[in-house]
Amino acid sequence: QVQLEESGGGLVQPGGSLRLSCAASGASFSIYVMGWYRQAPGKQRELVATITGRRSTNYADAAKGRFTISSDNAKKMVYLQMNSLKPEDTAVYYCNAESLGDHYWGQGAQVTVSS
Repeated sequence: QVQLEESGGGLVQPGGSLRLSCAASGASFSIYVMGWYRQAPGKQRELVATITGRRSTNYADAAKGRFTISSDNAKKMVYLQMNSLKPEDTAVYYCNAESLGDHYWGQGAQVTVSS
C-alpha cells in the first residue's frame, strides 16, 4: 500500500504557472503508475496525466502542451508543472497511484485560476 500527499496548490492568475508535488510513502514506488487527476465543482474526476516507473507519460488533451508530469523515483516524488493556466483549470487536483487495478489517492490540492 502507498500513502500520497499533495502540495503546491494555490491561487494563480490566468496565464500563470504552478507546480504540484506529490510525496509517496509505503510500498515500492516504481511498481505504480503515478498520475494526476482533477475534479472541478459539479464535474466528475478526470485524468490529467500519468507516468510509469520507466517515465512513460500520457496526457489528457486539455493538458497537452501546457502541463508536464515528472517523477523522481529515488525521492518517491511526482510533480505536475502547469503552465499557461486557464480559469477552466480550476479544480481540486489529486495524486493517484495505481497498480494491478488498485488505486490510491491523496487528499487533494486546490488550484484556483482567477484574476
